Amino acid sequence: MRHLFPVTDQTLESGTADREWSLGELADAYAYPDTAEPWLRANMVSTLDGAAQHDGRSQPISSAADMRIFGTLRALADVVVVGAQTVRQEGYRPARARAEFADRREAAGQAPAPAVAVVTASLDLDFSLPLFTEPLVPTVVLTGASAAPDRIAAAERAGVRVVLAGDGAGVEPERAVRGLAGLGYRRLLTEGGPTLLGQLVAADALDEICLTVSPMLTAGGAQRIAGGPSVEVPRKFALVSLLEEEGFLFTRYGRA
Repeated sequence: MRHLFPVTDQTLESGTADREWSLGELADAYAYPDTAEPWLRANMVSTLDGAAQHDGRSQPISSAADMRIFGTLRALADVVVVGAQTVRQEGYRPARARAEFADRREAAGQAPAPAVAVVTASLDLDFSLPLFTEPLVPTVVLTGASAAPDRIAAAERAGVRVVLAGDGAGVEPERAVRGLAGLGYRRLLTEGGPTLLGQLVAADALDEICLTVSPMLTAGGAQRIAGGPSVEVPRKFALVSLLEEEGFLFTRYGRA
């Protein structure tokens, strides 16, 4: 990171000199609040013209610094919540243990790596993939009570922890948060995609969003970071901090 502008009394104040932040400094800057209640944070990237993806993936609009923050946010989380379509498009693998964060995670009582929780109504997932066969912490599937029994059985045979978080086919965000908290996962991180994030926004389930603004223009018909029906009244969040490197802005907003 080149610059930090912490927010104090609603004022942006200049911080450190130009240099790359250490992973420890980033972890301190993005630490979860000390609360007994589950805390749901989102991490997304968007171009200047609002595209959350290019050619169906977020990587082309990202940067090395964005990936450092991405890795740091994962290393702080108990569980990473992601939609099934994003799992398929982005080729999700299990979160890995990172030596740089091992002491911090142990001190916080966390497993060596976060679990991954996949939100899916259909359970149309390939349970032979590494995400399900090779995780350090068992992968979780969040689904509805009317999910096909044979797909639930297939998931459980693969060692997946299935959590029913809805009375119908879909997942209810509030119940998903409670279900993950029931597994001991209090520090929650969602990486989308746009459909899942839209559902979380509609349910007013987000406590915080970390949004990378990429200095790129893509045009086209790419999705925004959140899709689905609009909320009746826009929800306001407050700026917590702002980082910048090579034109990329790394914003952090919390509930106002």
